[in-house]
Amino acid sequence: MTNGRVTGRLTDMADDRVAISIADGIADVRMTRADKRNALDGAMFTALAEAGERLKSEKAVRAVVLSGEGASFCAGLDFGAMAGLAEPVSAPGHPGGKQEGRITHLGQQVAWVWQEVPVPVIAAVHGHAIGGGLQIALGVDIRIVHPDTQMSVREVHWGILPDMTGTFMLSQLVRSDVAKELVLTARLFDGREAHALGLATKLSDHPHDDAMAMAREIAARNPEAIRAAKALLNGLFNQGAAEQFAAERHHIGRLIGRPNQVEAVTANFEKRPPIFTDPD
Repeated sequence: MTNGRVTGRLTDMADDRVAISIADGIADVRMTRADKRNALDGAMFTALAEAGERLKSEKAVRAVVLSGEGASFCAGLDFGAMAGLAEPVSAPGHPGGKQEGRITHLGQQVAWVWQEVPVPVIAAVHGHAIGGGLQIALGVDIRIVHPDTQMSVREVHWGILPDMTGTFMLSQLVRSDVAKELVLTARLFDGREAHALGLATKLSDHPHDDAMAMAREIAARNPEAIRAAKALLNGLFNQGAAEQFAAERHHIGRLIGRPNQVEAVTANFEKRPPIFTDPD
């Protein structure tokens, strides 16, 4: 196990979004857009995917802790980025662009990459984990959550659906009726309910501290056994992922920019009840 420390940010990015510190076999990965509650914009999507990609090849890393600096883990999609979703998926940095050789588009990859990292990934979740932020948390292996964290599968609130692997990951964690209720109502719930439902692995008043403690415990085990165990468990739990991700892309493509989806966003901003038209 290395005793060295490597720190840095993904400085090749146009904007600084993610910091990685590696010491004693543990990668401490932090979203650093604290002034925006780590909301997801194009730069954040790219930085998170690149962070996960980097960690795949860090042989000395034995566990990863993913968290958000400031008041929240991740408050979901940046409103500016939401407006950009109506652009063609071929536009640079669009999160819906399919990635060559992958089963994901960029938006899905920021959640799925943590399953591809060969060592355990633990999320320390506090403040808010809304929409895409919750989907990223669901994409890791273990979630340690503050009891007061505000969480929501929020996409239907904006006239879309969870398409960042959320439908698949929910299906692995909760009963089908619970998944449907959370998706279809888009309601807020706290960390306590998340734990009762099975979305939070553990509750903690100090989630980052406890996530790091768990990471140290894992890092002290045989690293070959840990990697093999994650691979075996993923082989059981992640069957059918590619097909479900393709279905997410198909359905979101039929929603983005359509009149009912635009009306959902417009009505929210104008603080009025939406007026939808029924499907043909």
